[in-house]
Amino acid sequence: MNRPSFPARLRRPLLWLLAALGAFIVLKFTLLAPMSVRAVAVGKRDLTAQVYGNGTVEAKVVVAVSSKVTGRIEELLADQGDKVKEGQLLAKLESEDFRQQVLQAQAQVNKGEASLAMERADLLKAQANLDLTRKSYERAKALGDQKMVSQQEVDEQSAALEVARKEVQRVEAVIEAARKDLLAQKANLAFAGSRKNDMLILAPQDGVIISRDLEKGATAAPGLPIFRLADPAVVWVKADVDESQRQALAVGQEASIYLRSAPNEKLPGRVARIGLESDRVTEEIEVDVLFDPPLANLRFGEQAEVFVVTGAKKNVPSLPVNVVTSKGKKRLVWVIEDGRLAAREIVVGMEDRAGFVEVLSGIGDKTEIAFAPPEKMMTFKDGMRVKVER
Repeated sequence: MNRPSFPARLRRPLLWLLAALGAFIVLKFTLLAPMSVRAVAVGKRDLTAQVYGNGTVEAKVVVAVSSKVTGRIEELLADQGDKVKEGQLLAKLESEDFRQQVLQAQAQVNKGEASLAMERADLLKAQANLDLTRKSYERAKALGDQKMVSQQEVDEQSAALEVARKEVQRVEAVIEAARKDLLAQKANLAFAGSRKNDMLILAPQDGVIISRDLEKGATAAPGLPIFRLADPAVVWVKADVDESQRQALAVGQEASIYLRSAPNEKLPGRVARIGLESDRVTEEIEVDVLFDPPLANLRFGEQAEVFVVTGAKKNVPSLPVNVVTSKGKKRLVWVIEDGRLAAREIVVGMEDRAGFVEVLSGIGDKTEIAFAPPEKMMTFKDGMRVKVER
């Protein structure tokens, strides 16, 4: 028995109807389906506000150790990493020329002292002769007054006395000149000795040698560092911080330091100094964060991150920071009301490193806040239907 055939004129519209119905079903469960979101609510948490910075580990005091004179390095007695004490010998320069100068100066001093000793001996002789001549004159004068000797003899004794006086004065003048010469020779000796001592390179203070910049045989010169010496008592991170955070910073604030070589090790620190001038290009200020207690193993120049604690609050209403969006200066969240989204402005306060932000006003504790991956949240609109994943 033959089945009745479907009228050909109705076959095509029916196919179109079935296709449209299928498309509608697909759209309903895909593009037209409510977006799946998660719901979060305001919770009470302890928050800690922190300011971030990054920089390098440096010593507060770094001294360049150089020579006072030009000379070839003869011996090096210290190297990078050595702990040294003030006055400790670090290096020697060739000093033969200066040694000869010291010997020559010493010889001149010895000669001057001998000459001065001879002149002083001559002075004693001249003074003894003056005393004897004075007595002879006084005796001749007394006899002359008694007319027992001639006036000529008295005059001869007077002339001899004057000659003796002149001789004493001459020798005294020679001694004064010799004394001044000896002082000059001793000054030359002291200068030659200091020049010789300048060939010894001494540590100017206690510290750790962080670099040795010249080697044996190299020529040292004034102002050319042989060593760089750091004071390990004050070691800090010179961190660059966004200048917008300046008002939140204060000397003495606690901080956490993380070194590049130990990123999971938290080292305690505190703010020791805040720069007064911002970098005009990066718009950052320099903040020195001191290791407290001091760093055991010195790592000068190593990269480090710092987190300065600028405030803390306990048990305050807060939300995950990634559910809060910005529109201009406004902070918004997307609340869920009867299965649809609605933008709600909120006032926020402290934000901490753990990813939470304080909610001051705008929503209640039981308000459901929509959360989704960032690419989905960018498509949120008022009135959009959503489905909350439980």
